[in-house]
Amino acid sequence: MKTSPVMKMSPAGLLSLVLCLNLSAGTSGHDVLVVVPEGSEAILPCSPTNKENIVRKLFIWNKDGQKEVFFYDAGIDSTNGRSGQDEQFRGRVFYFPNQLKNSNASIVIRHTTTADSGDYTCSFPRLQPEGQIFTVKLLVGAAPEPTVTNLNETKDWALLQCEVRGAFPEPKVQWRNRAGNILHAEEPKVTERGGRFYVTLQTTVNRTDHYQCVATQEEINHQTHREIFVHLNDQLIESCLGVGASIGFWFSGVVSLAAVQALCFAAASIRRRIKKRSRRRENKNNEPALPLKEPGTEDRNNIEAGSK
Repeated sequence: MKTSPVMKMSPAGLLSLVLCLNLSAGTSGHDVLVVVPEGSEAILPCSPTNKENIVRKLFIWNKDGQKEVFFYDAGIDSTNGRSGQDEQFRGRVFYFPNQLKNSNASIVIRHTTTADSGDYTCSFPRLQPEGQIFTVKLLVGAAPEPTVTNLNETKDWALLQCEVRGAFPEPKVQWRNRAGNILHAEEPKVTERGGRFYVTLQTTVNRTDHYQCVATQEEINHQTHREIFVHLNDQLIESCLGVGASIGFWFSGVVSLAAVQALCFAAASIRRRIKKRSRRRENKNNEPALPLKEPGTEDRNNIEAGSK
């Protein structure tokens, strides 16, 4: 069995996307959707409607209407010792002091995790018009590569399994053949732990082919897949016998059909032996290595005797 990653995306190459959606107006401002890969920085934009200097003003960032993310009031802020900031954001949230005169109240959240996903509000309690509030939705995506395994195989079929561990948001997982056709599969098993999704999908195939497990997360515009090659022995024999029949027909005076068929079965037998040896080698490689042993007195004597 051979597996190979087909597409690997770095956090920087995964996504760095900000979509501005004009969903509301008036004092509620504009809703903004910010999508970033886990571990990167997220910039949450905010600026009051009158575009005035806010160096001496008050603005507050909150998450999900409760957690205090960042507080600023005329030079006093969450980064210089003020209490009240939620523990989740301590030491990770910063603002742009040099941009306050340009009415920029945006913040940066560093080292993002999926737990940072949610609805954020930026409010200016003392500005006119009164109670200006701007909303930002943050989506932090986690997109691990699938892992694929050949769980069981006979000469007629193979049972393949795909696992996607710790993804967010929940991915749609499919099995496809080399032509890109979606294969019939069992119902996926989905569990959620700590805000992350774990998906397992199995399918049974009965043809020699390259098969792909594809994981799609439409919310963060991301797709990745992993490939596995399955070679079923009966198809090798059938195709070989078909060729053998042609050879026996055209060259019956030189090579007999029985001899060609014997070669076909011998080739299939050799392939089965190679597979068994490969599996034994994989099992052996997975065994824990024995700890190194420090030579004792007897060992030292043997070493000294051998060196004389």
